[in-house]
Parts: sequence; structure tokens; C-alpha cells
Amino acid sequence: MAHCPFCGTEVKQEEEYCINCGKPLPNDLNERMSKNQGFNKWWFVPISGLFLAIIVFIGFYFFLSYQENQAVEAYEKAEKIAVEGNFQQAKNLFKEAKEHKSYFPAAVQNAQFMDIALSIQNQIQSANKLMDEKAYQQGLKITKQAEEDLQNYNGEVVDKLLEQLVKTRNEIKTAELKNKLSQDPAIDDLKLLLWQAESIQTDEAKSMAKEIRTRLVDFTYSTANESLKLKQFSDAMAIIEDGLRYAPENEKLQSLKTTIEKEKVAFETEQQKRIEQAISAAEQEHELNKNDAIEMVSIKSKKDEFGDLVVTGTLKSVATVPIYSVSVSYNLLNGDGEVVESNEVYVYPDTLYPDEEGHFEFTHYEVKEELKAEVDQVKWFLDSP
Repeated sequence: MAHCPFCGTEVKQEEEYCINCGKPLPNDLNERMSKNQGFNKWWFVPISGLFLAIIVFIGFYFFLSYQENQAVEAYEKAEKIAVEGNFQQAKNLFKEAKEHKSYFPAAVQNAQFMDIALSIQNQIQSANKLMDEKAYQQGLKITKQAEEDLQNYNGEVVDKLLEQLVKTRNEIKTAELKNKLSQDPAIDDLKLLLWQAESIQTDEAKSMAKEIRTRLVDFTYSTANESLKLKQFSDAMAIIEDGLRYAPENEKLQSLKTTIEKEKVAFETEQQKRIEQAISAAEQEHELNKNDAIEMVSIKSKKDEFGDLVVTGTLKSVATVPIYSVSVSYNLLNGDGEVVESNEVYVYPDTLYPDEEGHFEFTHYEVKEELKAEVDQVKWFLDSP
């Protein structure tokens, strides 16, 4: 097959000019044939272009893959750092991920949230500073506002921030409670502080709640005991019931409640019992002269941590039958042996069985000096024979 040696177009042997390029064809047919055996240079341009396009496409593909990997790597690293609380560094990495991948909405959103996280972090620091300055309510207000700022978000970072806010809030409440207790609050104030202490989930607050409850129990016991001595049974019972609201399982208050109830019955039936006891003069004489039913084991007085004088004691029943409503009258003596104050306190438990020990305790809130306690008289009731 003959071809034009100039453009490679197929020609016939009898043609003298190329029908494509118009150039005269060689007379020697061999020259036409030899030109036909070589490579057509006009194919080089499109082939080269295609090859270059393939190379560019492959290169661009690998470039995008590299950028994608870099973006994912920066994003995952930012997530880990954010959980650790390094929000500024995490924000920079989220931005870096966005630079590697133009369309990365998650990275954009997280970078924006890092600004909120940094703000929350600063608010926590401000709340702690206000706590140190004893501006407790302002500190609590900041933690509340910070928590509201997070209410539309969720995730591990949000959970971490909320934990820090709760911890900070409890620390502020604990510090505020501790400050109030240091100011020697009144009993009514202690009742309110007890509810506050029990609402705070910290070990220190629990310890303070226990301390407040102990002071309330001691005050309730002493006050109710005073009303009982005056035979004001309704007042005494009301005081005990109020105290049991704060310490419902307290054995000392429960015992005094039982004592009040029995004392009321005993008071109302006292005349009847006297008549019944008069039926047998010998038995009455025996009961009235039974002075060895109680054996005093100990009585002592000392100041507590609040500077109040606390009188405590132990006695033992040596009777052969149960006795109840045991009361101890004692005097407080100064260093010269002079009686400064007298008091009567009831023993708990209310009923003492043979060889059983009973205890009593009373806090003198207005006595600030060291005094010695000395038993004056012990009284009790016996079950009817």
C-alpha cells in the first residue's frame, strides 16, 4: 500500500499529487512505500496529550488522597486532645484538618465548639476565684450560666465539662456551708444548713451534715428534757418530734420520746397509783425505802469542742424488777465547792432491767467555766407488783 511521504495519506500508484496535502508525489514508487513503513509523526501529539492527562489525573488523585489522610489524622488527633481538655490545641488541629480538606463541616463545627469549651473553661476558673474571695453566690451563678450554655450540645467533651461544672458547684457550696458553720449559727439556721449539707455530694459536706445533726440532737434532747421537768409534756413531745425529723433513727431521742409518753401517763395516774400503793402498807414501805435500786457507776463533766459544758454519767440497776423513767438530779460545783447550778436529767434507755446500765447526758450551753458534777438524787418508777 502506497502512502504520501509527507502526511502519510494513502495514495494510488497512478496519482502524481497527494489528495490531502497537495504535494507532488515521488516518481519512485519505492520511496512511497518506504515512507509508509515509518511511524506517522502526527499521531504523536494526541498520544502525548493523553499520556500527560493520565499522569496529571493520577497525580491529582494521589494528592487528594494524601490531603484526605492528613485531614482525617488531624481531626482524630484533635478529638483526642479535646477530651483531655486542651481546647486551644484541639481548635488549631480542627482548623488544620479543614485546610487539608476544603469540605469538612464536622471540623468546622468542632473548631467553633472549641471556642465555647474555652469559654466554659474560663468560667470555671472565674468561679473558683470567686469562691476563694467568698463570693459564693456569684460563683454559683457562673456555673449555672455555663451549664445552660452547654444544654444544646452533647458528646464526650460536653460530659467532661459538665462533670467539672458539677464538681466546681459542689466545691463552692461546701465552702459556703463551711463558712456559715464557722459563724456559730442559731439552731433554726442549723436546720436549714443540714438540708443544704445533705444536698451536696462531697465527703466533706457529709461530714459537716453529721456534725450538724449531732448538735441538733444534743440541743433537742436538752430542750425537751427541760420541758419534761416542768411537766410540759406536749411541748416536750413537740420538741422531740421536730428533732426526729433531722435524726429519725437517733436512739437517744427515741428513748426520751418514750420517757415523755410514760411520764405523761405516770403523771396522770399518779394519784391512782398512790391509792393502790396504800392498799398494802408493808409493800409501800418496802418500795419507798428501796434505796439500793440504783448504783452510780460514774458522773463527769467536761467542755466540748464548742466550749459548752457537757455532763455525762452511767448508772446500774441492782433491782430485781424492771425500773423505768429513771432521773438523776445533780449539782454543778465550782472550785470552792459551791453549788453554781442544779439540774435533773433522764436516763436512757427508759426501762432498766436487773443488772442493766443506763446513761445520761446533758449540755449546759450557757456555762463556760469548768465545774464539777455531783449527784444529788436519783429517782425512778417501778412496775406494779
